[in-house]
Amino acid sequence: MNFTSVNPYTQQKINSYPALGAQALDRKIRQADRAFADWSALSLENRSGFFRKVAAYLRSEKQRYGELMTAEMGKTLKESIAEVEKCAVGVDYYIEHAPTFLADLMIPTEAKTSFVAYQPLGAVLAIMPWNFPFWQVFRFAVPSLLAGNVGLLKHAANVSGCSLAIEEIFRACDFPTGVFQSLLIESKTVETVLKDARVKAVTLTGSEKAGASVASIAGSQIKKSVLELGGSDALIVLADADLEKAAKVAVQSRMQNAGQSCIAAKRFIVEKAVKTEFTDRVLQHIQAIKQGNPMDDTTTMGPVARMDLAEAIERQCAETVRQGARVLHSGNRDGCNIQPILLDKVKPGMSGFDEETFGPLAVIVEAKDEQDAVKLANQSNYGLGSALWTKDLDRAERLARQIQAGSVFVNSLMRSDPRVPFGGVKLSGFGRELAEVGMKEFLNIKTVWME
Repeated sequence: MNFTSVNPYTQQKINSYPALGAQALDRKIRQADRAFADWSALSLENRSGFFRKVAAYLRSEKQRYGELMTAEMGKTLKESIAEVEKCAVGVDYYIEHAPTFLADLMIPTEAKTSFVAYQPLGAVLAIMPWNFPFWQVFRFAVPSLLAGNVGLLKHAANVSGCSLAIEEIFRACDFPTGVFQSLLIESKTVETVLKDARVKAVTLTGSEKAGASVASIAGSQIKKSVLELGGSDALIVLADADLEKAAKVAVQSRMQNAGQSCIAAKRFIVEKAVKTEFTDRVLQHIQAIKQGNPMDDTTTMGPVARMDLAEAIERQCAETVRQGARVLHSGNRDGCNIQPILLDKVKPGMSGFDEETFGPLAVIVEAKDEQDAVKLANQSNYGLGSALWTKDLDRAERLARQIQAGSVFVNSLMRSDPRVPFGGVKLSGFGRELAEVGMKEFLNIKTVWME
């Protein structure tokens, strides 16, 4: 079995990588298990020293890794380089804040001393997607490994080159053997890894179906799991919003990474009084997008990552139109290259409203008023990110508390940021990545009581 990476823009083969056999896989898990004892015994400052090398290495090699990322999954080179830089920023953040996050928490009780200690679990399996092939991995690996865990990466098959490149980074920065390893394995082999007693926990970013399967296996083994799954994120625009800024950011949020982001604004829910003006402004920004060769500096949107994804967007668009939506901007397709799509008159029950649309497809949904907008936003099986546009910040805070999502960004672009927790509710998963709470997801929160 080989994993083949294909350039989505040209459809040309990049490389093939052999899958791990059973013996090689067992050897890697054994290396991780052995590495954990020594790695977790190092001081936090010593582990931080390794990560300082990582941050510097990422910055020095951002062009090379950016080009690899663009070749394998199609985002523009500018986006790819920015992603590598974001990984380095994430490293900096955790190096600075880990001493506070991991410090013992003293608890006043009648005991002579009582405190909470935060201790690593062991080998953590990370099942990561292709859409942010570096950032998704680093936002797991940095806090987990810095806290003393070791990591096993099962990356998406179409970015196998990125998977091996990330392992190369840790090796180039002199990490001990076994602390971070890439596993080129088929999805069906994940169950074998997760049921191995030497693997202590799992984190997955991916589809609802994959999340349900992994959570089921982890549950059967009584192992901790964190799931970051799909989203159908609402962007609410109220009548008093700055419409030009809202429209510009809405299009940026929806179309960056060719629309392949869990927290992209997918449903533009707009108050009736300003729907026409907002829609006109959105259309202008969409028409300014240049879809094309992602290696070209003038291109603002590359292809989607795989042919099946392109076909899925095409199907969802056609179904939504058949269900009564109106096309405002056509998404002509050539292979994986899709022009941006904008649909109006979208309502609950339509594919474009109910399903996660993972590509350059935006839909306009009309709301009668603010309460109707919140109702429509919550009328989804997903609850990952959301956005709210209004000049009244008191109203914004009140409504933000009513929105069923893991995050609400007011008058701002939805994004993941190492300083704040990231994750969702409902079918968008459970657990959190990033910030202090994300760092503690794979730690033994141990109570110590001494009299």
